[in-house]
Amino acid sequence: MKVSVNGSEISLDDGLTLRDALDEAGVQVPEGATIGIVKGREEVEKKTDSYWLNTTKGKLRIELLGTGLQDVWHEAVPQIPGLRARWSDGAAVAFGPITTRMAPSRGVEEYDRWEVALGASGFEADKSQILFARKRHSAAYGSPAENRGVFATVVGGKDLLGRLEAGDSILEVEPIVEWAALSEKMATQDLDLPLSNGMEIYTRFEVDLTDSAPQGAEFFLGATRDGVFAVGGTSSSFASSDVLLGERIDFENREPRSEGAVTIRTSGRGLGRIFIYKADRTSINAHSAVGKVISGMDLVKLAEAGMKLAVKVNPERIMLMGLPLKEAEKIAEDRGIGFEVEGHTGDDAVVVEQRPVTTMQILKEGRVVVTSIPSGRMVAIELYDDLAPKTLDYFRHVVGLKEKPVGPLPVYFVYENTVLFKPAISATSYKEILPENKPQDMVKAGEIGVTNQAAKNAGLVGVKLIDDSRYGPSGEKFLATNIVGRILEPEKLRSVREEETVYVLEVR
Repeated sequence: MKVSVNGSEISLDDGLTLRDALDEAGVQVPEGATIGIVKGREEVEKKTDSYWLNTTKGKLRIELLGTGLQDVWHEAVPQIPGLRARWSDGAAVAFGPITTRMAPSRGVEEYDRWEVALGASGFEADKSQILFARKRHSAAYGSPAENRGVFATVVGGKDLLGRLEAGDSILEVEPIVEWAALSEKMATQDLDLPLSNGMEIYTRFEVDLTDSAPQGAEFFLGATRDGVFAVGGTSSSFASSDVLLGERIDFENREPRSEGAVTIRTSGRGLGRIFIYKADRTSINAHSAVGKVISGMDLVKLAEAGMKLAVKVNPERIMLMGLPLKEAEKIAEDRGIGFEVEGHTGDDAVVVEQRPVTTMQILKEGRVVVTSIPSGRMVAIELYDDLAPKTLDYFRHVVGLKEKPVGPLPVYFVYENTVLFKPAISATSYKEILPENKPQDMVKAGEIGVTNQAAKNAGLVGVKLIDDSRYGPSGEKFLATNIVGRILEPEKLRSVREEETVYVLEVR
């Protein structure tokens, strides 16, 4: 049997499974990711009444009418790729020649704007042509008598119809299969699923980012840095992700929200929500367009809330923060990017900042400047997502760990065996820190605490270097302390001083 994996056809023995197909195709799927399967598309394509005509000036969409001329069109489709515009005037543009079985007539007929008709040059069927009407007019095109030769109407790309001229070509004819017409489709994680001939398997979708929205592109790269798009919600027109919900992002680029468009909500309710459109919608000022799905759209259409979809993003992110300096330099070299260093350059150097921050700006400028520090000043941390999700929304926001692997924590106060940090971003006015995961009998050395809203110093972050049965890491009673994670190398904090900045690396 033959199946396809991400658009590439492979042959398998009958009775094999989804796992076998992925192995044969050399495809690995991230843990927990959903796979999409579609079957029977070719049969639907044979019956479709909608087509994209890919021209040298852009794409036209036509809808066939319910006439007997449909058969003439279907028989002619294989001849259409490569057809050139034979003539063009203010009334119409004609592509040909094609050979048909129609019977030309010599009468003058009236044509309306956007109609698509069959005609015959010299009234000869083997010199038939396809005519697109630009305005209402009368002409003798040698069309068949049935419906004046009109077999379709232009319903998409109307603006480019006026730009087509003699010499332009139709490059490709693409049947449009409406998603609702595909009855055999499913989303699964079952690798033991038996396959049948003709199945299309989609393990990922692919996105091209636009350089017109460098901040938004980086936002999307941050949200998908683990190689998956976490679906938070779906509707008939979009699939969305709330991974960075609430994070502020500037509006940069306005474009129509066409099928496959990737946008970010930049204001109002749903700030920071990422959308992938499954159906065309008009552009609005609250949605900044950051990219376009170029393959695997069927997987997006199958998505439901709670699913994770594997995604490949172009260009690949340039994120050097958290890496050893030598490794960061090698990455820059491999990608042809100039590399400059500010700060510590010893063998133990690690990168904590980069300028420009965004991938698109680095590629545009062709260079990056990094700030590096001794590895002893970078502290690895593990965060408790299951125990303190609300507080971690605040913590990651103020430290910058929502989109980046490394973030700064300025030292505020050091006393006895306690280190207090005051985040550079003040967010308590718009981020709630309700009591959550409070200590019970003991705070262990190295645990990270955040003062919750039961105390006046809400938002303060602290770490204790010894076990304590009385006070939390931020110096508050247990009632006012939320435990969000732990320092993996607490000994690194023993030498810190007030007004220093400690950089934390989240271990994921």
